Amino acid sequence: MLLLCFAAVLLLAVLVSSLAGRTILSTAVLFLVAGFVLGPETTGVLDLEPGSPVVSVLAELALFAVLFTDGMRVGWSDLRSAWRLPGRALGWGLPLTLAITALAAHFVVGLGWPESLLIGAILAPTDPVFASALVGNEKVPARLRHLLNVESGVNDGLALPFVMVFLAVAAGHDCLHLGELALELTVGVAIGVAVPWIAIRLERTPLFAASTKYEPLNAMAIGLLVLALAQTLHGNLFLAAFAAGITVATFGPAQRAAFEHFGELIAEVLKLAALLVFGSLISLEFLAEISWQGWILAVVALLVARPLALALSFLRSGLGPREQLAAMWFGPKGFASVVYGLLVLESGIPAADQVFHLVALTIVLSIVAHSSTDILVARSFEGADLTAEPTPTAQGAGDA
Repeated sequence: MLLLCFAAVLLLAVLVSSLAGRTILSTAVLFLVAGFVLGPETTGVLDLEPGSPVVSVLAELALFAVLFTDGMRVGWSDLRSAWRLPGRALGWGLPLTLAITALAAHFVVGLGWPESLLIGAILAPTDPVFASALVGNEKVPARLRHLLNVESGVNDGLALPFVMVFLAVAAGHDCLHLGELALELTVGVAIGVAVPWIAIRLERTPLFAASTKYEPLNAMAIGLLVLALAQTLHGNLFLAAFAAGITVATFGPAQRAAFEHFGELIAEVLKLAALLVFGSLISLEFLAEISWQGWILAVVALLVARPLALALSFLRSGLGPREQLAAMWFGPKGFASVVYGLLVLESGIPAADQVFHLVALTIVLSIVAHSSTDILVARSFEGADLTAEPTPTAQGAGDA
């Protein structure tokens, strides 16, 4: 039944995608709403629970694919060419967003510090897919699009270690367990770097070469091998995926270019399927269980945490007011936050259910708000005089 529902919603999304690109409609919202309507506590068409194997497996595969393709967007050469604004957003904006959200979770909702910091880490990453009209519109300044793309491509992976550490602390794990976690993260990164590097080096030897037909499958094969080895050697799947994507982008630009479109489609399909499943876990009863303090936290996370964090991060940055406001607003809580929330739910920590409720509420509000306003903000840049604005490369070189 899940496959049937997903196929039907996917076809509908394809048919309305052109309209969605010109209006406030959003395919992400379509899958979220479809999951909500079909969920067990609404119509009961989909009989899914947070602990169902299909939920965890699909979430893991989707996040692995998303982090792998995200990593491919941010090879070292890309970061060196225009690092100043993304560096501010990642180096200052990410930890400040985490801290402000954690403060709200502790003082407004009353959660303990480990759980509050965990919520901050889960909600810190952003996802430009829910603001695609802004990121993909050439009328929007290039440096703003570059900023949002690089930031979202990197912050999922940067937030992951914080999520894992705060989750372990919230679970009451001792130093021995934290050491095992550090080993798991290290093994994941090592696999993610070594496998692509070796594969790309092999392809450059006289004995091996990928045919034109199989070139797009090269990076996919690398990704699958990284996934299998990380599972076998008990490395962290997600850090392995992110490290592998960056390694391919850095050492294999040809492999990156061949896989880019194909990989984006795979990640998008898995992401939409996971959003359908995530939506099915939400219901009116689910939302009614959240206290008014929880609703305040969600509003603070969206309207205060990121805007304030980026306002501080971009002081004296030279970023124009219109661009800065757009960057401050478009911090949608994306797919990585969905999966991190599911990881908390599966962890069995005492506050797991409460944390998941708060995370889910914030993500739902974010998807609806950001996906329905991206086209409006993108249009506000049309006709603006952008000739005086430096390109991302010029900015990075000038600041260096």
